[in-house]
Amino acid sequence: MKTRTLNHRIRLASLALIAGTGLATGSMVHAQDQGTVNLAYVEWSSEVASTNVIAAVLEQAGFEVELTSLSAAAMFQALSTGDADAIVAAWLPTTHADYMERVGGSTEDLGANLDGTKLGLVVPEYTDVDSIADLNDNADSFNGEIIGIDPGAGLMALTEKVVDTYDLELNLRSGSGATMTAALASAIQNEEDVVVTGWTPHWMFARFDLKYLEDPENVYGGAEQIHTVVRDGLKEDMPEAYAILDAFEWTPEQMGEVMLMNQEDGSDPYENAKQWVEENQDVVEQWLNS
Repeated sequence: MKTRTLNHRIRLASLALIAGTGLATGSMVHAQDQGTVNLAYVEWSSEVASTNVIAAVLEQAGFEVELTSLSAAAMFQALSTGDADAIVAAWLPTTHADYMERVGGSTEDLGANLDGTKLGLVVPEYTDVDSIADLNDNADSFNGEIIGIDPGAGLMALTEKVVDTYDLELNLRSGSGATMTAALASAIQNEEDVVVTGWTPHWMFARFDLKYLEDPENVYGGAEQIHTVVRDGLKEDMPEAYAILDAFEWTPEQMGEVMLMNQEDGSDPYENAKQWVEENQDVVEQWLNS
């Protein structure tokens, strides 16, 4: 195997909305080069897992793969302009609905690659509060704040609507997925109350005893799916890559295996994805031979 670093001079550098950094990826040695597939994604643990897995699968099929980490807005913009070929990170029908509405005419939705997602406000199981409607009465217990993730995320936009709908007196604090889980881990270690923006699948539910707060106004909506979306023309330009992306579908449990591997100290998401692919060839072959 040879290791290749992402070329930062790709056309994505010209996007005004760019808000991320390139990640190093690896590529296996193949007898025939099928071309290069550019995958964009957001730095959520679920999307890091799924994007690296599909990258490893595409490499197994003979493609070179470039990964680019972007904000949600830049990810969809790159897809609509053709600067990215595909994403496996579109949360629909709610979280990324606004982005899809803007770029839908220049992209193709290949459908769900994962069922069984959920969005909402999450607290430790030991917290007495069970509903978003009760947060104001317990604002002091949460230091008057909700710990959020990156400000461009669809989850944050929905949570802003939650704050308005429930007239919450807690401030929504933006940050990143990493700072959110760090705050959650620290609070639990000290047996303190904390409320964070959360989603399933996520490794934190395997690591900690957590619960979603009830959402009687249903602002977050029901269960969602994670979709694969590609740029217009990919089917004609790279039919085999298109077919693999179209066939890609796995379960929250399978994704959870990879996410937990990624939480190990010093682990590398690409190497973990490659290991999972090697150990689950029965699943991978279904994607390759559909």
